[in-house]
Amino acid sequence: AWSGVERIGMESLSPEGRPDHPHQGEASACWQLTVTVLEARRLRGHDLLSEADPYVILQLSTVPGTKFKTKTVTNSSHPVWNETFSFLIQSQVKNVLELSICDEDLITKDDVCFKVFYDVSEVLPGKLLRKTFSLDPQRQQELDVEFLIEKMSSYPENLITNNVLVARELSCLNICLDRAGSTTLTAGQDKLELELVLKGSYEDTQTSTLGTAPAFRFHYLAAQDAELSGHLRSSRSSGLNSDNSAGHLTVPLKSLAIGKEVTINVPTTNAPGVRLQLKADSCPKELPVRLGFDLCAEEEAFLSRRKQVVAKALKQALQLDRDLQEDEVPVVGIMAEGGGTRAMTSLYGHLLALQKLGLLDCVTYLSGISGATWAMAHLYWDPEWSQKDLEGPISHVREHLTKSKLSAFSPERLEIYRRELQLRAEQGHSTTIVDLWALVLESMLHGQVVDQKLSGQRTALERGQNPLPLYLSLNVKENNLDTFEFKEWVEFSPYEVGFLKYGGFIPPELFGSKFFMGQLMKRLPESQICFLEGIWSNIFSLNLLDTWYGLTCSEGDWKQHIKDKIQNVEKAPVASSATSSWMESSWLKSGTALAQAFKGFLTNRPLHQCEANFLHGLQLHRDYCNQKGFSTWADFQLDPIPSRLTPQEPQLCLVDPAYFINTSFPSLLRPGRKMDLILSFNCSLNSPFEALQQSELYCKARGLPFPHVELSPEDQLQPKECYLFSDPTCPEAPVLLHFPLVNVSFKDYSAPGVKRSPAEIPAGQVDVTKDTSPYALCNMTYKKEDFDGLLRLSDYNVQNSQAAILQALRTVLKRRAPEARPSKAQM
Repeated sequence: AWSGVERIGMESLSPEGRPDHPHQGEASACWQLTVTVLEARRLRGHDLLSEADPYVILQLSTVPGTKFKTKTVTNSSHPVWNETFSFLIQSQVKNVLELSICDEDLITKDDVCFKVFYDVSEVLPGKLLRKTFSLDPQRQQELDVEFLIEKMSSYPENLITNNVLVARELSCLNICLDRAGSTTLTAGQDKLELELVLKGSYEDTQTSTLGTAPAFRFHYLAAQDAELSGHLRSSRSSGLNSDNSAGHLTVPLKSLAIGKEVTINVPTTNAPGVRLQLKADSCPKELPVRLGFDLCAEEEAFLSRRKQVVAKALKQALQLDRDLQEDEVPVVGIMAEGGGTRAMTSLYGHLLALQKLGLLDCVTYLSGISGATWAMAHLYWDPEWSQKDLEGPISHVREHLTKSKLSAFSPERLEIYRRELQLRAEQGHSTTIVDLWALVLESMLHGQVVDQKLSGQRTALERGQNPLPLYLSLNVKENNLDTFEFKEWVEFSPYEVGFLKYGGFIPPELFGSKFFMGQLMKRLPESQICFLEGIWSNIFSLNLLDTWYGLTCSEGDWKQHIKDKIQNVEKAPVASSATSSWMESSWLKSGTALAQAFKGFLTNRPLHQCEANFLHGLQLHRDYCNQKGFSTWADFQLDPIPSRLTPQEPQLCLVDPAYFINTSFPSLLRPGRKMDLILSFNCSLNSPFEALQQSELYCKARGLPFPHVELSPEDQLQPKECYLFSDPTCPEAPVLLHFPLVNVSFKDYSAPGVKRSPAEIPAGQVDVTKDTSPYALCNMTYKKEDFDGLLRLSDYNVQNSQAAILQALRTVLKRRAPEARPSKAQM
């Protein structure tokens, strides 16, 4: 599933090539970029007492570990440098040179006055280009730079690309310390540390005491024009040896032939005879990171199996007189909104109704975010869940949602959390507040530690017996958590985890492991799914923080900061006595050692989830911005600057999509899924169409097919139980059935067509209005009658819309019919 890469020559790759197929090419030559920083004019210093002391820093994100700096010209508004620097670049990637004009300050931190980004693809090979950059048009501040690009006959590379991401060829440098040399130290002599540095490599710097760890390994670009440097130093001092010439070594990487071992002596008088054995090897050609925008082979195989199940269910539900062919079977997806336990409970009701109607087997995809993922993850504990009566898992949830949550915060349970977090840290995973929230959530929903993993859900898909679950998260930048100027969709399925925007995916077993340039650097154990649920719904981890600070009387300013974080998700009090019934009393006395330990954990961890970035080190194709797969999901003003994008980051910053938009539509609208019908299950108390309308605007702005959501003023004021939206002018747009969370006829009918008796009237009074509802966002405990009321309401609204669902199925089935498809002559 992770191989089968098409092999073609890199020179034949063009922007018109299919972006959903990765290509592995023949050798592609590198180029030498020569940059001469000439002069600047009319610069102004940030120091009021003197002229500027300017210098320029040059760096290319595609040339890792290389940063150049000009000399500083003191007290000058018109500095002249005339300094030349060279970079070894790969022409198939996007090379954007970053020039930083700085003002040196001997007392405070140097000021960065200007930043210039320049795409060097504008430079024609072999032709000197002089470029004047306007730094400040009003003050006529300018910078003059010369560029020259020349082709290099050496450093050929094999590249793998999907025309958005590029994996360049890596080499691995293995270094062994000669054991005979390490044993020459005499008793009482200072221990010596060997520090090795390879700038731009994954490891960068490694240090070890002689005789303790005789092996090192560095991963670096095969075409990298760099050198290995190292020195010996006393372990008792952070400084270098007093003899600056002793204990230092420098090895140019280009002097090492692949596969040949080289032995060098480390020059030192403290430990004579220390030798290093160096051997450079090529890294594997096949990548564990899949580059491509199409569906993976496992999902394609699942679709074939699932269509047999769907075809049989449709034949029975629609009373068809013949069997459907595979290409006639419509693809139906569920789009479940988030909303905490309200979303979880509602989704159980919706799925129960579809099962009763015999329509659950008509569904191919089940997508959800935030609280909806709690129901999804629980259901897939059982590989046969949709083929069994859903009352079983519903009873489990009812039991735990209707009991006190104090036990989740008992000293015994907190000790379990501490051990789990410690184990997770020992395995190599970063630990954040989100991980603690995940454990608390697991305890509240299930009362125990559950050993379930996302990859384990494949068992539930082996025969196509269940829909394929799709979970969503957002990758953001930590300093943009409030504005969401930067956001990227990350999809989780039992088959893959990956970015829609970049077309980069890995198996879920490898999520959290360390990667560089598409190669696996360090494999970590797969996380339990509870930790993924913590990511998918980490907006509620803020409520955990608020609970802690409310119960321990911490500073109010920080409490307000937490509340402000989710004020736009749902306009409701956060962790108040009215909405958080699990805040029943002080569950942990603040003076205990365990309390202090958790206070330190809560106050020294980020509010988002940090995970190792599996795209780390990959570079952007020279034409990535023009690829449809990228541009469809791009919405950041700095998208044209590769150094600002996710592949440059060592870690991901993952948050609940509900921070931004309460919907899971992006997964369903991936082109390869060819969605025909979407069942949209809303669970908002105050805005039943808001997320849907936001989804439409988002899709229209990016050219994604989505039906027009047209509503009358009456619909806005008094929503009905079901709405059908479609766009006859756009055959690619799916038909959409939307189910608002409303109590319209349920208050009068216990089942479709069955009017309530006077004794049954109270059971129909389910309050899903904003001000008085028991289903507020942060409420984690329901009364039994409230749980059953919401479950039955959700069940009823879907069952009462049976006719609309069947008609929608007939509509999309007709669109799939052979006579409805365009002929080859029309295509």
